[in-house]
Amino acid sequence: MNLELFPLPELSPRHFEERARKRGFRIIAGVDEAGRGPLAGPVVAAAVILPEKYNLPGLTDSKQVSLSDRERLFRLIRIQARAVGVGIVSPAEIDYLNVLQATLKGMALSVQRLRIVPDFLLVDGISAIPLPFFQKTLKKGDALSPSIAAASIVAKVVRDHMMEGYDRRFPGYGFARHKGYGCVQHRESIVRLGPCSLHRRTFRGVREFLEGE
Repeated sequence: MNLELFPLPELSPRHFEERARKRGFRIIAGVDEAGRGPLAGPVVAAAVILPEKYNLPGLTDSKQVSLSDRERLFRLIRIQARAVGVGIVSPAEIDYLNVLQATLKGMALSVQRLRIVPDFLLVDGISAIPLPFFQKTLKKGDALSPSIAAASIVAKVVRDHMMEGYDRRFPGYGFARHKGYGCVQHRESIVRLGPCSLHRRTFRGVREFLEGE
């Protein structure tokens, strides 16, 4: 039920949340993901229900926020949000489903793990989540909706922390530095060491180095 409710001129910072409330929705969750593009690691999605009043200075798209500010906002969101849900999809599932379907699965899981059931979803991107909720998809939504921005911060920080942990389990690949993205250092480590179980085996940059498969 993807409602194309809202026009786009001159938006206030909370335009989409405000319009949803004017339509009678009361529990609005923003949903976003981190990790669609890397060669290694999971996709992590988050759903966040913010209260109508909150104090999150500097909240915006996680890609536009420094590491220290992301960590600060992450702590504040966990304190102030009415509910936070996280969905994680493994590299093996990404290979099996494809990355788009894996992303939608992670988003669905994040919504289902909220301790409060939302009545409206604001979803980053152009694909609706396969759940029976009223929802609005927003391209570049993490820059248009504070609810989505909060979800983007949570997803990014959770995934970064996971990749830092994986760096200790899989030394030599540099996961703590590049978080699994296909930088030169990471590609060189795949050539040198071969892929590990954290790598997405169907992705170009990995599949070429799978001997005997």
